[in-house]
Amino acid sequence: MKKAALLVLLGFISVFMVDCMIMSHPTMGPPPPREERMAGQPGPGHVWISGYWRWSGAGYSWRSGHWAKARQGKAWAPGRWEQKGRKWVWRDGQWR
Repeated sequence: MKKAALLVLLGFISVFMVDCMIMSHPTMGPPPPREERMAGQPGPGHVWISGYWRWSGAGYSWRSGHWAKARQGKAWAPGRWEQKGRKWVWRDGQWR
């Protein structure tokens, strides 16, 4: 009985510790951007939106770039990582 209680307690502690290790904001910057090969443009009026490193709470993962239909009278401003004190924050790209 004591062993079972101890195992349950250790289980709760391990879940708590894993939860503490997942951070909403990274404390170190992303790796350098990957070089991407732009596949053929799907047609006139498309712009390339570059890939970027996305934070998952436990590490970075690469999101590949893609072609998007341009918006008339707008230009694409790419997203970027910004350092705010000790943490890094992602600012989404947008049409301007």
